[in-house]
Amino acid sequence: MQSSNAPLRQGKLHAGEPDIDVPLVRALLAAQFPQWAELPVEWFPSGGTVNAVFRLGDDMSVRLPRIPGGADDVVMESRWLPWLAPQLPAPVPTVLGRGEPGEGYPWTWSVHRWLDGENPVAGAVTEPPALAEDLAAFITALRRADTAGGPPACRGGPLATDDAETRAAIAELRGLGVAFDLDAATAAWETALRAPAWDGPPAWVHSDLMPGNLLVRDGRLSAVIDFGTAGVGDPACDLIVAWNLLPAGVREEFRARTGADDAMWARGRGWALSMALIQLPYYTVTNPVIAANARHVIGEVLADHARAS
Repeated sequence: MQSSNAPLRQGKLHAGEPDIDVPLVRALLAAQFPQWAELPVEWFPSGGTVNAVFRLGDDMSVRLPRIPGGADDVVMESRWLPWLAPQLPAPVPTVLGRGEPGEGYPWTWSVHRWLDGENPVAGAVTEPPALAEDLAAFITALRRADTAGGPPACRGGPLATDDAETRAAIAELRGLGVAFDLDAATAAWETALRAPAWDGPPAWVHSDLMPGNLLVRDGRLSAVIDFGTAGVGDPACDLIVAWNLLPAGVREEFRARTGADDAMWARGRGWALSMALIQLPYYTVTNPVIAANARHVIGEVLADHARAS
């Protein structure tokens, strides 16, 4: 599915996560997809947090949810990705098979076509203007998809829905001795909460455009993956990529290409900040890639907020 840019250990990220390893994948394939059971299986060091990923042969991946909600994501992707894919300017996952619970594993799982590329890294984007253009084109194409019957997006509602969790994360970070100003983070969050709510029609959004869900080749967007959070809602949530990946010098061009007004831009920045604040204490030990990106986002948003103050 992608090339990892940092070594990650194979381990559990969440409380109550089941044991997931190569023998389990082999057993599930043998029982449910015997046509693929003899192919090589290798754990893949993905920076994702919802699925354990395994390379299957040369051109497939097996994705086993680590948490119950990941099973719902499998159903969502199986239903909507075949419909969305032809409308989008970059490749998205192709679901080749949907597995059922078995061999002691409790949830629905999936087999995908492998997508080549590398996860981009904030601060190391090689073609910022081109990547910003590609991302804006993907976001605006997704917005144009017909919303009839679409599921609600994970982050498609008001920012205030994450207020309690965001403030709880700030309180937790106060005990961790972080290097940034948490009072400034609180002020930036409260500024975002005051932004006018979305009053336009709902739109299709990915809602989790983190670097780990993007693939690039030669600096250009080559694929977008992990659509489990996608659905219909406020398009502001897809602007998070302006702070979690794109450098400041291309943000205004990205903003112009996505047509974001002041309120949408403020809500997008708020979503980026909220996600980072929540991720940092949760993944500091278990997922250093996401923790590092969370620190980057907080720094970028606080710099924006300081300039505007």
